[in-house]
Amino acid sequence: MTSSFISLYTITRREVTRFLRIWPQTLLPSAITQSLYFLIFGGFIGSQIASINNVSYMEFIIPGLVMMAVITNSYMNTSSSFYISKFQRNIEEMLVSSTPNWAIITGFVLGGVLRGLLVGLVVFAVSFMFVSPHIFNIAIILLFAVLTSTVFSLAGLVNAVFAKKFDHINIVPTFVLTPLTYLGGVFYSIKNLPEFWQRVSQFNPIVYMVDGFRYGFYGFSDMNVFVSALVLIIIATFLSGLSLFFMNKGIGLRS
Repeated sequence: MTSSFISLYTITRREVTRFLRIWPQTLLPSAITQSLYFLIFGGFIGSQIASINNVSYMEFIIPGLVMMAVITNSYMNTSSSFYISKFQRNIEEMLVSSTPNWAIITGFVLGGVLRGLLVGLVVFAVSFMFVSPHIFNIAIILLFAVLTSTVFSLAGLVNAVFAKKFDHINIVPTFVLTPLTYLGGVFYSIKNLPEFWQRVSQFNPIVYMVDGFRYGFYGFSDMNVFVSALVLIIIATFLSGLSLFFMNKGIGLRS
């Protein structure tokens, strides 16, 4: 194993150990929050809503709620961890070491991806308390879960690069992620919207994430599932290049 991969393994292990050590703060809140969504939207309100494509409303929202947890946790894990490393000047020690920038980025991103996937699995397990969801294609489910967590882990890293104080970490989730998530087809089918809003929704990347993920469960989607996967791959590639550019130039990292 080369020194680069040893560095990558070390950073990734540190990230995973960090969120597992405080699991009551990193894993439980999402499980509790999503349980309330299942109970209120799926149980109380959903019982009054007709099925969608022969799938009950409770079952319909499960993929969206799991994806909400994946998005939030993968983003927050990387943004908070990278910012703390920058604030404590740990990142500067990595930059002057022999660790390549791609390994630093990948290590932080893998930590976010693993936390997002783990929390998503916990939320999915919670859903069995309310209903037994179907699985149409496990490969599609895993593909969209990994792509989504990767995209938002990278987005969290970009946010942390420019953050000047910890409050800046919460700006994007509050004013960008939350609105996009609620308007991303988590609680409704895009096809039920007027034509104008269907077109507007196509500019929301979370629509492609939720829709493709839901296809893996039930075999139907509002968008072409291959187009959705391609959109996520393009976004992930762009954010990877952007992150590497910032690291190579030291933008937002060196005082």
